[in-house]
Amino acid sequence: MGESNWAGNHAYGADAVLTPRTVDEVREAVAAAAGVKALGSRHCFNAIADSPGGVLLDLSGLDTPVEIHDGTVTVGGSARYGDFAAQLHAAGFALPNLASLPHITVAGSIATGTHGSGRRQPGLASAVSAIELVTADGGLRTFTREDGEFPGLAVGLGAFGVVTRLTLDLVPAFDVRQDVFDDLPWDAAYRHFDEIEDAGYSVSMFTNWVHDVVDQVWVKSRVDAFTDRPGLFGAVPADGPRHPAHAAGIPADNCTPQQGVPGPWHERLPHFALAFTPSVGDELQSEYFVPYRHAVAAVRAVREIGDLVAPLLLVSEIRAIAGDEAWLSPCHGGDRVALHFTWQPRQADVEAVLPVLEERLAPFGARPHWGKLFHSGGLEALYPRMADFRALAGELDPGGKFRNPFLDRHVFGG
Repeated sequence: MGESNWAGNHAYGADAVLTPRTVDEVREAVAAAAGVKALGSRHCFNAIADSPGGVLLDLSGLDTPVEIHDGTVTVGGSARYGDFAAQLHAAGFALPNLASLPHITVAGSIATGTHGSGRRQPGLASAVSAIELVTADGGLRTFTREDGEFPGLAVGLGAFGVVTRLTLDLVPAFDVRQDVFDDLPWDAAYRHFDEIEDAGYSVSMFTNWVHDVVDQVWVKSRVDAFTDRPGLFGAVPADGPRHPAHAAGIPADNCTPQQGVPGPWHERLPHFALAFTPSVGDELQSEYFVPYRHAVAAVRAVREIGDLVAPLLLVSEIRAIAGDEAWLSPCHGGDRVALHFTWQPRQADVEAVLPVLEERLAPFGARPHWGKLFHSGGLEALYPRMADFRALAGELDPGGKFRNPFLDRHVFGG
């Protein structure tokens, strides 16, 4: 077929990519297919969105208007956050949070448990109040928070159907400033972890695990709640714009404005601007979520193998996310800290390191990000509602039309 994901590290095994223009065409394609999955921004680094021998649906051509009503917004599943955020802001609204990249689609982000940063900000799926879904027989169903199965559907991994529309809760629009601090001593990071995470609306630490200091701390503060500070537990204000991988010599050209310049929420909460190549571009990614109470111990454990990890890295990010109740959310059941790894595009070398990294993080109950590279097989021990998820998939997709080898291995135990 010749199609691949965003990173180019996975070639899709589907027989064809279809581009339906209407929801009725989506329904017809799903009903006719033996195996089918929807494509979003193709930002997953594994085979979760593939349908070997089946078809893939590129929904970017669906004409789904953005509808703002009663403090909510309804958008098409293929809409990218960055494409409608400015429209929300102009109408006086905001989403509670955004991921690092505004380039990703709403449905794909929700389905994989994608998140932003902020100790009190849950993942993006927590904003979803309704999901319109094309099911295996081509039927069109809408589920809302009032439905008992909704926590299963919220982070659905594409296992239940093709998401055509979603409704998201909004909050009043707000402005954000972004301040970057260099060279946080590790001892201070350990001793003051809670205070650092509470320093802003969204906080991210960037490291390569072997330097004597945390290279950078990005603090994104609501302007209406900003507290000025000359430093951050030994870290000093950056003397210019920074890329997360500044230590690797990457310029900050594609990053959102820093140095305390206020701006709309959608132009500060992401790390990267919509108009530019996201992140570094030529990269691979992995991410693991550990309970917040284990954050410092897990960071120490990764630092112990820093010499193994660092040669493959572009940069790592440490950030907190509030817990939620979505059955297969990486943050199900309690607050988590995510340890994110942006790798050089050396997949074989990365895959050789992942088992060692996961062994180090296993004592902390680390859950991998569903859309990124990881090694572990069945994950049922990490998710207390896995059996309920499987049962719901069996009800909505009894023939396994939306299953694939990735889901069989990691969810269904096949």
